[in-house]
Amino acid sequence: MKSLPMNRKTKKVTALSLLGGGALALYLAFTPGTSTQAGSVVEMYQDPNCGCCTDWADHLREAGFEVNQHKTRDMRSIKIEHGVTPELASCHTALIDGYVIEGHVPAADIKRLLEERPDVVGLTVPGMPHGSPGMETGRYDDYAVLTWQHEDRTPAIFSEYTH
Repeated sequence: MKSLPMNRKTKKVTALSLLGGGALALYLAFTPGTSTQAGSVVEMYQDPNCGCCTDWADHLREAGFEVNQHKTRDMRSIKIEHGVTPELASCHTALIDGYVIEGHVPAADIKRLLEERPDVVGLTVPGMPHGSPGMETGRYDDYAVLTWQHEDRTPAIFSEYTH
């Protein structure tokens, strides 16, 4: 997994995450400037027949996000409208605070994105890797969460998960 620069807040969040999700969730819920504050609503677009999309939405809700699920059979036009190329695509597309979230991106990475506010289109986990949020199948694939730029759509690694 990629090493991140540690500041006082990052160290506290890392320590709390070792204590368990409940302590981390409480810390994030009551810390100013975190993405779980009001206004960070996820607008999620998914095919009506996709179960893993609903599982991912549940993962986000458990992390403190409000998620509005929109079912549509025209996912292709949603992806085109928001700059998701076939190489970056997964099964569902979500929007939050001006960013595009494509596929099974972990809630922790979305929170980091909203805190750091980099100049990118958003985050993606291309494909549907086993073991990513919503794809808990008992098998675990290594995968990366990627960002991409508005101009050239060249992906860059935001975080990596190895098992």
